[in-house]
Amino acid sequence: MDDKIVPTVSRAELTSIITRLEAATSRLEDIASSTIAEPQGVNGAAPSPAPTGPLPPPPVAGAPAASKSVQEDIPEFVEDFDLFIQGPVKKFVALSDAIGGPISEQAAGVLRAFMGQRKFLLITAKAKKPAMDSPMFMELLKPLQEAISDVNEVRDKNRSKKEIWHHLSAVSESISVIAWVTLESKPAKMIEDCLPSAEYWGNRVLKEFKESDPKQVEWIQAYYQIFKILKEYIVETFPHGVPWNPKGQPLEEVVKGFEQPSKGAPPPPPPGPPPPPARFDEPAKPAPAPEVGGLDAVFSELNKGEAVTKGLRKVNPDQMTHKNPSLRAGASVPTRSDSSASLTSRAKSPAAPSKKPKPEGMRTKKPPVKRLEGNKWIIENYDNEPNPIEIHAEISHSILVSRCTKTTIMVKGKANAISIDNCPRLSLIIESLVSSIDVIKASNFGLQVTGTLPTIMMDQVDGAQIYLGKESMKTEVFSSKCSSINLLLLEDDDEDYKEVALPEQIRSYIGDDGKVASEIVEHAG
Repeated sequence: MDDKIVPTVSRAELTSIITRLEAATSRLEDIASSTIAEPQGVNGAAPSPAPTGPLPPPPVAGAPAASKSVQEDIPEFVEDFDLFIQGPVKKFVALSDAIGGPISEQAAGVLRAFMGQRKFLLITAKAKKPAMDSPMFMELLKPLQEAISDVNEVRDKNRSKKEIWHHLSAVSESISVIAWVTLESKPAKMIEDCLPSAEYWGNRVLKEFKESDPKQVEWIQAYYQIFKILKEYIVETFPHGVPWNPKGQPLEEVVKGFEQPSKGAPPPPPPGPPPPPARFDEPAKPAPAPEVGGLDAVFSELNKGEAVTKGLRKVNPDQMTHKNPSLRAGASVPTRSDSSASLTSRAKSPAAPSKKPKPEGMRTKKPPVKRLEGNKWIIENYDNEPNPIEIHAEISHSILVSRCTKTTIMVKGKANAISIDNCPRLSLIIESLVSSIDVIKASNFGLQVTGTLPTIMMDQVDGAQIYLGKESMKTEVFSSKCSSINLLLLEDDDEDYKEVALPEQIRSYIGDDGKVASEIVEHAG
């Protein structure tokens, strides 16, 4: 008795098979709807086999032929990106729709952003690399820029809704991750730059709804999953940037093929006459048996579910052929190790030297904002402001400072709390606070406290000078991923500030009891 080889199919491979079968079914339905004529006849007579509409005209010599659909011969890396959209992105959108309101509206913008990325990747597979500062390339990036603006606009329109402010901020502060396609080296670093901004706001959602609403927790975790899967995709597919097709067409022609329909395709025939009225005086005729093959066979196979793969047989690599028609005449499909080497060599293909674009340029520059909404001060978008920005705060006021560069802010009075996000070279002068200052991604940060301040929390701060008066000697400082943090202490008004550097190095060791212990390493001299 011959041994039978039972194929083993992973969940990821099964998902890919089902996705491609659905795509094939959709194409077959389109073909069937455009070629099968409507049934005709009078008083129940058999329909005529010939169509009643006019036949399409014969091709005219010299007329342009119908262009092939841009969806034909989809590269494998675009198919993998489709799986990414159908998986974590669609899951995030579905959870957002379940919550509804502005969160659902913002998630729709996220989906449009990734669909724009898909079109960008498909164009790069067909077009030659253009100049990065050319008008055509900037026009190609325009849908991505609009998607970022739409996502940010949803947050700006709903500032008064405090219950979802952290949700909207987590998405809007990290949506610039889609700019990874413009990086020519190490595009995965864009994930590392944007994920902390999402976690800064998203972890507040986790903290607030951890016990009360699991649906909110699942929502933010699904958003984190987008970054995780996208980073895996980039590292595996484009570790050194998105390559263009050196043998492809100019970018203008490829984009035109996406936007303009073919002019040479003949118009479809007009629909036939309506079907005859139903007859109730004749017995119903049994439905004809479905023919073997065709659409019925396709749907029959699809209805098997997971059993659709049971009939597959094992095929060795030397028996395979490439799915790309242009490569089908070559050798057989390489093994997994060979394909990995080919992927690496394709990603490392030399690129023409060009001006490296700045991903920050994709963010639309907005006017400075300083306003009080309820009990919250909003200060945003100040750049190289020559004069200090003064705020007269009350004990119930909280202050949010974001995207301010080379700016000085003076807070007079006693406020509740201050949050600072993405503000390089910011100088802050305060009197007193009730709770804390929370600082994230603010390089070369300066702080002077003239009154009392219970807590300072810093995350990803590179370089900071913190001046504490004699009333704030009990201030606690929490720092993570920080460097070059100096405390300047004024113990007496008649003395100068005493500078103390916060430690940056930790020594960890395994003790005699087998447990790991850590201690601060202090450098003297």
